[in-house]
Amino acid sequence: MLGKLARQHDPNVLVGFDHADDAGVYRIAPDSALVQTVDFFTPIVDDPYTFGQIAATNSLSDVYAMGGRPLTALAMVCFPEKGDLEILERILAGGLSKMIEAGCTIIGGHSIRDDETKFGYSVTGLIDPKRVLTNSGAKPGDRLLLTKALGTGVISTAIKKGVAKDIWIDGAVASMTTLNKGATEVITGSNGRVGTGASPVNRSFEVHAMTDVTGFGLIGHAREMALGSGVSLRIHANRIPLLDGALDCVRAGHIPGGLKANREFAECVVEYQGGLADELKAILYDPQTAGGLLISVTNEDAAALLNALAAAGIPAGEIGEVHPDSKPVITVTAG
Repeated sequence: MLGKLARQHDPNVLVGFDHADDAGVYRIAPDSALVQTVDFFTPIVDDPYTFGQIAATNSLSDVYAMGGRPLTALAMVCFPEKGDLEILERILAGGLSKMIEAGCTIIGGHSIRDDETKFGYSVTGLIDPKRVLTNSGAKPGDRLLLTKALGTGVISTAIKKGVAKDIWIDGAVASMTTLNKGATEVITGSNGRVGTGASPVNRSFEVHAMTDVTGFGLIGHAREMALGSGVSLRIHANRIPLLDGALDCVRAGHIPGGLKANREFAECVVEYQGGLADELKAILYDPQTAGGLLISVTNEDAAALLNALAAAGIPAGEIGEVHPDSKPVITVTAG
């Protein structure tokens, strides 16, 4: 639908909706730009406080995915007219806890009556306009790193059905309430510098592209990176970290509608090699909530970046490589 809309021409728009990127970027000064994003959704866990934390973590993620620093947030609330206001208070408190952790100030918001509860934030961040990390700078020879395990979509579906095991829920909640702040700080450096193209992100690591793995699943976001960068990707399925219970949920048929939609849309650009199990293929399209960062970093810097992330307590892993543009766009191997 966005492709059918008239495009506004503003030279200060560095990243707009036509880029299929994580957030918009608008230059306000030669050395300063705003990163803007918005996200909200219905509850995916029973506890209101935890739901608020997840919603905030998810809303902040796109700013981190661009390499930015969140500054302010506006809350968006849809809540039943006769709903228990103590529940709403707990949701808001959970969201506030993560905004405080992120150093992001809530400065207002908007609420409406709605039969179904929905919650999230519009977040504004700050970034150097010359050092924006987009999803379209990956280069052949780069290594692909991923900072969180997959499976929140199928586990959330099992939670809604009341069949998820406690250990699955605990792992998924821990993932969905972990900010991508730490990973972005490692990548950008303590001074907040980031880069695109061939420019180094900081003195240690040359990262060419980055995106967060959220609603479109790993394959969907990898597809955007590949097409935007004019490259192809090879992903090694056995290296992809998975949450405990993720494959069990797929085998039991706890498949969210988003997974099916993602697979119908993106599987046409994927070729499988080596006899992958059906449940492993499915999890590649699982829509993630507050998912991890998919990073395209030079081969020379991949090991050092992994070590730096590990030292910061971020269990990232190398899951693939970037190759010159070819067909298929994405190859998934069993080995």
